[in-house]
Formats: sequence, C-alpha cells, structure tokens
Amino acid sequence: MTVAIALLTQDLRLHDNPVLHAACAAADEVVPLFVLDPDVDAAGFAAPNRAAFLADCLTDLDASLRPLGGRLVLRRGPAASVTARLAAELDAVSVHVAAGVSGFAHRRERALRAGLGDRLHVHDGSLTALVPGAVTPAGKDHYAVFTPYFRAWSQAPHRTVLRAPKAVRTPGGLASEPVPTAAPESPGLPPGGERAGRRRWRSYPLERYAELHDDLAADGTSRLSPYLHFGCLSANELAAAATRRGGDGAEAFVRQLVWRDFHHQVLAARPLSARHDYRDRGDRWLPEDEEECTAWRQGRTGFPLVDAGMRQLAREGWMHNRARLVAASFLTKTLYRDWRIGARHFLRLLVDGDLANNQLNWQWVAGTGTDTRPNRVLNPLAQADRLDPDGAYVRRWVPELAHVAGRKVHRPWLLDERPAGYPEPIVDPAALSARLRRARDLD
Repeated sequence: MTVAIALLTQDLRLHDNPVLHAACAAADEVVPLFVLDPDVDAAGFAAPNRAAFLADCLTDLDASLRPLGGRLVLRRGPAASVTARLAAELDAVSVHVAAGVSGFAHRRERALRAGLGDRLHVHDGSLTALVPGAVTPAGKDHYAVFTPYFRAWSQAPHRTVLRAPKAVRTPGGLASEPVPTAAPESPGLPPGGERAGRRRWRSYPLERYAELHDDLAADGTSRLSPYLHFGCLSANELAAAATRRGGDGAEAFVRQLVWRDFHHQVLAARPLSARHDYRDRGDRWLPEDEEECTAWRQGRTGFPLVDAGMRQLAREGWMHNRARLVAASFLTKTLYRDWRIGARHFLRLLVDGDLANNQLNWQWVAGTGTDTRPNRVLNPLAQADRLDPDGAYVRRWVPELAHVAGRKVHRPWLLDERPAGYPEPIVDPAALSARLRRARDLD
C-alpha cells in the first residue's frame, strides 16, 4: 500500500482542495496532516481569536474525514521536521502542500524542500481564486493598481472546481495530538469549520450583496472572510458559483474576491510589504501617543462611527469592512500614527486576520500602499452620514449614545446635553486632516 501526506495549512476543507485531491490520486492511503507549529505562535499568527476558530476548523475537518475512512492527524513541532519524520516513518511516496505568499510560507516551503526533496509537491490555487502571478502587466511581476488587475483577472482562465473526495483512507495506528483548546479574546466569534462556512454561503442572499454590503446597520456583508482565511471555503469555488448565478449582487461579491486575490499577488511579489511601506511617502509618523492610541483601540475617540467599529472588533473579532477603512483612516490620517500600530491591533483580534489583506488594506488607507490617491482622508463624519444615515450601527455598538435619535448620534458634541460616559473628541472635528496636511506639506 502506498501512502501520501496532505500537509494542510490554510486549506481546511474537503471541497475544491487541490492538495487533498492530489494526495488521494497519488497513493492508496492518505494522511491528512496538520502541524501545530510553534513558529506560527512566534510569528504572531496564532492570536486567541484565530486559535479558537482554528480549533473548530480542525474538529470539523476530522469529523468530515471519518465517514470517508480517514481522519485528521495532528502533530506538534516545526512543520518541516515533523512532516519529514512522518514521511520517513510511513515511507510516503509524496507530500503535498499549498503554495503560500507570505515570507513565513516561503521559509516553510524551503525547509520542507530541504527535508523531502523531490517528494514535495507544492500546489497553486488552494488559497486564492487566481494564482498570484498568473496575470502580470507587461514588463512587471505584479499589478500595483486594482482596476487593470481586475480586468486581467476577469479574462484569465480559472482552475476547474474540484469535487470533495469520495474516500480518504488513512493508515491506522498513527499517533495524533488532541485538538488544542483555546479561549477566544472576543466573546462573539462565529463557529469555525467547512460545514459552518458552507451553511453560511448557502443561506446568504447573494442577489442583495450590491445593495447591502456598504450598509453598516444592515450587517449585510457575507461574513465569509474567516472561512476564506482558514480555507474552510475555496475562493475559487465561490467565484465560480457567483459567476454562474450572475446579477449585480454576484458581480459585486466577485469584485471583493478579486480584491483579496489582488492583495495576495502584491504580497507574493513584495513579501517585505507586510512590514515596510510598499510606496515610501517620506512619512515621519508621530510617536505612538499612549493616550490617543489607547482611546482608538478602546473605541473612545469621541467619534461615534470610529468607536462603534472598534467596539465591534473587540466583541466579535470581526469588523465591517467599511468601518475598518474608517477606523484605519482615523488612526493614520487624522491622528497621523504609523499604520503598523493599527495593523498589529487588528491582527491581534481579527478572526479573519490575513497578512496580505490586513497589511495591504492598512497601507492602502495610510497612503503608503496601492491607492492612487495617497492623501485620501475618509472623514468619519461624512462616512457616517453615507454609510449609517440613521445612526443604527452606532447605537448598536455605543450604548452611551443609544438614546440619541437620527444623525445627531454622529455629532454628540453638538447636543445640548453631553451623553453620560461618552468622551469628548480627542481631536478637533473641524481639523480632521490637519496633521496629515502639515506632515505631507499639502497646504
């Protein structure tokens, strides 16, 4: 009996999984392997919210494999050495893993190659709808602007969606670690796992996505991002399904999937952009002021839309995308603090905390990334009027303002009576871009 190993990373699913599909085709028996790697903890990726969601994902995947004749094998230690030892123990004919885009993924792949040689097979297309680098502009290695990337993405051939395997036969007698328990930092996390993700996808009213996804109060986004981050759902499968359905909602949804692919292809080409400015604007960020940054983290800036978003993040480990952009603009453009301060805080709490999307969205807002308008300021008051016109989102997350009616909730400093317990604005509402303009000499 031949044996292959499917080393799973951010592809914790049965459906449309090139790694699992290839391993099943390569051998009589397959070991679906997940390694609890201490280097992941050291790199800061295993924050409590994501660790709790991951535990759900692993439990769910094991339960899905059991009826197929398989099970998930968990081992602990450095991924490359653990996998090489198991391959030697089983005399595995091949080891299969998904290609990643981060510096961490590249280092892991090099270590796996050193230990496994030609037995290692790295598969593209597990983590994104289109492989990073599949489309490039003439003479360059990646697209730096979204719109031309979107056009190229739309015209490119995409990988065929793979069916879930009918059988996954795993050798008996293999030792396995228990699924680790983890307490989330945020009490309102969703359940993890492929089955939960597919239920959410099947029940989501895709035809209304274009209408609802910017409406903060409606909470009408798909909330599929955690399932995409952990690979419980395939971006390729979702893009194909939405394209088949068609309509304005499906088109708007696919566009957001393309944004995700766009950021992955940028990070794949420029791994250092996870820590360094993609485009240096000569910024000399103000020092990290403890009082202001703490107010921002706690949702006590005195600007209700910013505070509502930050409190939603603390409660749910997730934040509406538009609120993310507004909160990020407030930190980087209004307070003029380094985008890395905000990116670290988001990665600590976001259950969908994806390195490519988090870091490059922060850079887009800060003006150091791919935005063609680097001095753009998302005014929290104008954004509140557009995205939360009746104030329902703010009242949901800022109880001190729950009694304030209508749009007045966005400007509590204009009320005759100051809301009890709610702070004054930490910067002048009439000078929201003053620090940025001085620093970048825009006046």
